[in-house]
Amino acid sequence: MSGSTATTTATRAEYCVVACAEAWRDAGEVLASPMGTVPTIGARLAKLTFSPDLLLTDGEALLIGDVPAVGAKSEVAEGWLPYRQHLTMTATGRRHVMMGATQIDRHGNQNISCIGDWAAPKRQLLGVRGAPLNTLNNPTSYWIPRHSARVFVERVDMVCGVGYDRAAAAGPAATRYHRIPDVISNLGVFDFETPDRTMRLRSLHPGVTAEEVVEATGFALTIPDEVPYTREPTAAELRLIREVIDPKGVREREVPA
Repeated sequence: MSGSTATTTATRAEYCVVACAEAWRDAGEVLASPMGTVPTIGARLAKLTFSPDLLLTDGEALLIGDVPAVGAKSEVAEGWLPYRQHLTMTATGRRHVMMGATQIDRHGNQNISCIGDWAAPKRQLLGVRGAPLNTLNNPTSYWIPRHSARVFVERVDMVCGVGYDRAAAAGPAATRYHRIPDVISNLGVFDFETPDRTMRLRSLHPGVTAEEVVEATGFALTIPDEVPYTREPTAAELRLIREVIDPKGVREREVPA
């Protein structure tokens, strides 16, 4: 397994931002729906660099024409996107959402609803929300800021976001737009590019070893013989992250050094 002795001026959080941005590389005119600080910075970085046609919203009902700093208000309204129209985009594959996950399994099934038996849960969480609609109708990636065996589990307690095994079992209507391009955590980047569509370690963030990832994962990952490092942010990207998109350094609170 590969390990890391690389040194860089970028922080772990900035590697995570770049990994999230890569999820929207060359996406064209699709709606980006990032959930979480690091994915939000990543989507805005993608918009300012290699995905200029990416559509961003103000989080309510407006498409925005500028790229404000995290926490700042947009000053340019580009279009009106009421809830009904948002759902239309969702149902036709023209959106790439990056959600969180309280639990995720080897097939990409995600849980954000409850911990324990659904009939008598130990913890009540957000609820299913829009996870089934998201996963069956448009590309859905996941951002997990604290990689652990409590999150990466053998079997989720309740399926909210649909994984590859359940989508395949449901048939063509479920698989038409179903795709989980990326799972990004504070340790590395993962995908499902395996023959049986189970999770694979695609890259390690510098400073992380494959052994650490295995120890923090509650199921058997596919691990290639050579695992590359997550690509380093360019000097231009670091400037955008630090000076334009997140000058207050909020990213470092979500992924501490």
